[in-house]
Amino acid sequence: MSEPRRRPLTARGAGALVLGVLFAIAANVVSAPILIYVAVLLFAVTALAVVVVHMPRRSGTVTRQISTDLLTVGEESRITVRFALRSLRIPHGRWRDVLPDAVTGDAAGEYPPDTGVLRYPITGVRRGIWPVGPLILRTVDPFGLAQREQAFGETRTVTVVPEVIPLAPLAAHWGAAGGTAHTASSRLGQGSDNLSPRHYVSGDSMRRIHWRATAHRGELMVRQEEEESNPDAVVVIDRAAGRWARADRGVDAAFEAAVSACASISLHLAGEGYSVDVVDSTGASIGTLRGHEDERDELLVALAMITPRGEGRDLATIVGGTPPGPLVLITGRIPADDRAALHHGGAAVPILLATAPAPDLLAAASAAGWTGAVLTDDISGSWEQALPERMITGGGRVPR
Repeated sequence: MSEPRRRPLTARGAGALVLGVLFAIAANVVSAPILIYVAVLLFAVTALAVVVVHMPRRSGTVTRQISTDLLTVGEESRITVRFALRSLRIPHGRWRDVLPDAVTGDAAGEYPPDTGVLRYPITGVRRGIWPVGPLILRTVDPFGLAQREQAFGETRTVTVVPEVIPLAPLAAHWGAAGGTAHTASSRLGQGSDNLSPRHYVSGDSMRRIHWRATAHRGELMVRQEEEESNPDAVVVIDRAAGRWARADRGVDAAFEAAVSACASISLHLAGEGYSVDVVDSTGASIGTLRGHEDERDELLVALAMITPRGEGRDLATIVGGTPPGPLVLITGRIPADDRAALHHGGAAVPILLATAPAPDLLAAASAAGWTGAVLTDDISGSWEQALPERMITGGGRVPR
């Protein structure tokens, strides 16, 4: 956010100059030489004030520390600024840090501070990656006639990520074939001691021989590794430009709700034990969640930067040849004749959330196998309304 440059004179200083000019004119009109002396005194004092404020050379370094790596929309964080000023004398004035419109905070105060460091809170307002800074120091001469503003330090970025909303839990895991979580068997002949036996094949370690099964069957048997495999889920956020308001019309509240819903649903499904792939409407990957700690932050940062663009692809093509369990499509405007958006590719549990579906679109989606709801600012309520009854725990919703 650009900051207007302040004039070298304060309102009082400008008034002193104007008054000096008036005294000079009046001295000629009324032939009063004393007024000339007063005018010269005003000019001299104002000029001296400008010299006192602007002549000393100042330089300094600024370092900023943000208490949270990622700032969530609506979340408060704190910035600590260490300002090392080099000057002949320590000036007294006011400091302020330049903040973008995407965050709010009281980033100003008296200088020098009592504690030696500058601290202020900020609150995330709009997702994105935004610059904070530079630090502005404003000083005024003792008479209050002249002022000086000087910028110090470089900017630092703050990442504001979408808000993550708690959502209703699911009753069961729906795997790729529409069932519950399944197991996948490895053929390496290595595993834990309590696993099911299989026939010995060349290359298996003799340490993996299952002696009890060997004695029972009369032939060599080895323990077979079985690994729990999380069911797959796919979350698609429709970024096609035609689904959303034009970018030149400002922030699209519907798209912001969609991004927040995408983050909330993706992390919720991962927390429920799903392996989650998050893609856009072209099939490009936005993030994956496989249980690693850094994947959550990577997804949120990616979602902090996305905008509507381009055109979408057929959803069945995006899903590919292996339909997932839950498939969540988050979109905006869907006209009644856009049946391509309703081809879910055989997903076990297709869920549709649209901010502005055409009349009867949700009914047509239901006939195609979807369950859906209108996505509003109440993301949690929209999610619960869109869930199939068989996936709701505790009877949280009256069946439609």
